[in-house]
Amino acid sequence: MAKSNPPTLMDELSKKFEPSSDIMLKPLHIGDNKVYLFYLKTVVDGNKLHSIVIKPFFEMKSNESFQSYIESLPEQVEMTSGEELQIKLTKGAVLVSIEDRFYLLDIKLVNSDAVQQTLIEPTVYGPQLALSEDLDTNLNIIRQRYHAPTLMIEMHDMKEKSRPQVSIMYDEKTVKKSVLRNIKKKLNSLEAPLIQSAGDLQLQLNGSKVSLFPTLILTERPDRITYNLAAGKVVLMIDGSPQAVIAPIVFFDFMVSMEDSYHTFWITTFTLVLRYLGLVICLVLPAMYVAVTSYTPDVLRTELALTVAGSRLGVPYPSFVEVIFMLLFMEFLIEASMRLPKAISATATTVGGLILGTAATEAALTSNIMIIIVSAVAITSFVIPISEMSFAIRICRYLLIFYTTLFGTIGLILGALGLLMFLTNKRSFGEPYLKMYWKGEKKEIGVTTKNE
Repeated sequence: MAKSNPPTLMDELSKKFEPSSDIMLKPLHIGDNKVYLFYLKTVVDGNKLHSIVIKPFFEMKSNESFQSYIESLPEQVEMTSGEELQIKLTKGAVLVSIEDRFYLLDIKLVNSDAVQQTLIEPTVYGPQLALSEDLDTNLNIIRQRYHAPTLMIEMHDMKEKSRPQVSIMYDEKTVKKSVLRNIKKKLNSLEAPLIQSAGDLQLQLNGSKVSLFPTLILTERPDRITYNLAAGKVVLMIDGSPQAVIAPIVFFDFMVSMEDSYHTFWITTFTLVLRYLGLVICLVLPAMYVAVTSYTPDVLRTELALTVAGSRLGVPYPSFVEVIFMLLFMEFLIEASMRLPKAISATATTVGGLILGTAATEAALTSNIMIIIVSAVAITSFVIPISEMSFAIRICRYLLIFYTTLFGTIGLILGALGLLMFLTNKRSFGEPYLKMYWKGEKKEIGVTTKNE
């Protein structure tokens, strides 16, 4: 005979969740059969709850039959206690009590399972749909693209306030075990008060918050995820975020676009050369302008040196002030274009840039050549496919300008060598940051690793 009062556990849970208005302690009663349900109605799918639990209860002849039915449901999850049980209830679990036995069913309400269009990494060819904000939907998308039975998915519950679920995906056949251990160790040691997205997770796993160069890639593309899984990388997904984090990552991974996989060898090589050339121009050109105009104009041909000197006639301050002045205004325009509404951002920044450039040259605040250099730098800064690396390079060029201002051309050379030495000594979960392809390794998107 079922108990006439709610079970003690459900009474205790009701008191712990009070005074929240969405707690539901619902008895189901027919004849001598009685079952109790406890859940939070704001996170539980009411239609699924009715079709999976409530309707079958009234169709069953006994509690024993209903208990056997509940035990056979694929929605059943492991029963826990204490704070862990409360967390599962806040995530959409339903607690069912049958004859003093308790069962936990996952019937969460999902309003964010719509797959989004690719916005951060658009391509002409390849998939045009990205990920969703629902973790189960994202895992389904990857499973549909990567059918290897060696693909492993491990679930990890974070310990901070929002308690998001993080999935660790890897191909057991190709993953490097030491890298996997490092990532799991890092996840277990995180002490962030709140993690809401894959971007938060990337920042926490990056090693140091003041680190300039990222050691993980944030991506929204399912094809990039599957290519990197095949290459032995580890993919992290967090519930509620439409991006995934890939580790370990080296510098050259940031220069690869997924469209490279859909073109012939010569087209891919040509676009890669363009990207690396754009990287060098974006990083070095402003500092080189300062070095040539202020310290070593004799390295240029006489005609070109006279042209540069003539364009700077009337400019009342040194070249490094001119460069920083124009680069900062370019950064303001980029930031404004990101923050303004889409309907006016393109028009406002384009008109603002044209007016600024024209007015600055007519007022003799900058030279015509400086306008050309800033335009070239602005264009080349967007050639880098992954935005995190683009931001890092934009900051590095100010460091090169600083060294060039102090020490001239020698400062530019030493600054570039120092940056190269820093990258050479940097590691991404134990992997060298400037690691390249070696003979005998399988070539995939980015760098590959051998299984230990």
